[in-house]
Amino acid sequence: MSNEALTMRGPVHGTKDARRVALGSSVGAVIETYDFIGFGTAAALYFGTAFFPGTDPVTGTLASFATLGVGFAARPLGGILGGHLGDRLGRKPVLVASLVLMGLATFAIGLLPTYATVGLLAPALLVFVRIVQGLAFGAEWGGAILMSYEHAPWKKKGKYTGMVQAGFPVGLLLANLVFLFSVHLGNSWAWRIPFLASILLVIVGLIIRSKVPESPVFDEVKATGAIVKSPITAVIKTDWRNIVRGIGLRIAETAGYAVSITYMISYLHTTGLSSKTETLVALSVAAGIGIFATAAWGRLTDKIGRRPLYIWSCAFAVLFAFPMFLLVNTGLSILIILTVIISYAVCQNSLAGAQGPWFPELFQAKTRASGASLAYQISAMVSGFTPFITTLLFLSLGWAGPAALFMVYGLIGLAAAISTRETWGKRERQLADDATKSTPLTVNA
Repeated sequence: MSNEALTMRGPVHGTKDARRVALGSSVGAVIETYDFIGFGTAAALYFGTAFFPGTDPVTGTLASFATLGVGFAARPLGGILGGHLGDRLGRKPVLVASLVLMGLATFAIGLLPTYATVGLLAPALLVFVRIVQGLAFGAEWGGAILMSYEHAPWKKKGKYTGMVQAGFPVGLLLANLVFLFSVHLGNSWAWRIPFLASILLVIVGLIIRSKVPESPVFDEVKATGAIVKSPITAVIKTDWRNIVRGIGLRIAETAGYAVSITYMISYLHTTGLSSKTETLVALSVAAGIGIFATAAWGRLTDKIGRRPLYIWSCAFAVLFAFPMFLLVNTGLSILIILTVIISYAVCQNSLAGAQGPWFPELFQAKTRASGASLAYQISAMVSGFTPFITTLLFLSLGWAGPAALFMVYGLIGLAAAISTRETWGKRERQLADDATKSTPLTVNA
């Protein structure tokens, strides 16, 4: 049997640690998202007045969103560093280091002085800590997703990476539940408590990740002497087209999220369509559903392939762009909640579920961490400044501006999906079936 198409995907039946690795990676994703997304929520609701006070609330919101974008701009650098170390030293060291860095930076945000206390030093410190967050988050995803992917059985890559991707809505849910609680505290404690509380999650995450074994694929690459001296340079030379395609695929998901969720929180609040509490409730409900939705989308790709799901999801996002704002503009709580659920559980979670197995499969094992991380994180620069751009579009064109931008992002993702090769089509699925039947099951996957 020729299984060249499935080369370097790990053991056919996966390793005995596959489930534990997926859960460990997922816990890290929970913590990283709690930290990083929590900043987005605080930026939309609190940081404008705490760090950028002024008579015009819109100006404060713009400055707050610009600071949010700085962290996203730092993510590619974190991805480059994490990808390089992941291909050179292993996936596990990157997982642990990124978690520690993110945890310390997030805890520090909860201790920062405000503008009223130290003046311009306050926003300067906020920007610095945000950059550190961006570096840590940029290094996190590649290590987490590859560890899960390379331990998982061939026929269940989507299922196991879906568990990791589901960690992101868990983190989103936790962050918003804490903010939902802290909103009643008043003053600066409303945003400080969520960041200070993150240290507890970091401690739990470190305990779990310290017991996670190294990737069997990396061990194989190391054993065969195939480790590349400069994986970033190598992957750019040999696989730059897949990096570009991956950026397009990611823009639809991450920049689309920046419009439909991050900006939408601010839009609902500033236009008076929904209170802070109602907005956080809507997002918490969507995140709760998203946990199961992301895992289910990942499993679906094991049955139908990665590419079909992406194409249909991006096409739906394009069609949903204007109805999304028309629905929330009614001001009806039930429609606002429904819209946020669709935006997140369908438009975002389906793409995240497909990315988990698809991105690693686009690159060779020896440069996989670098290639997947570059494709994943470069797009963050677009999504990071999207709330800022969307706010400007709203000032010029009203809600139609953000809706049009969401549609453009969907079209970019659709074009990228059409031009990207399927890595889990009928041929690969058949080869995996044959290999599963002919290979003795010696471990519990």
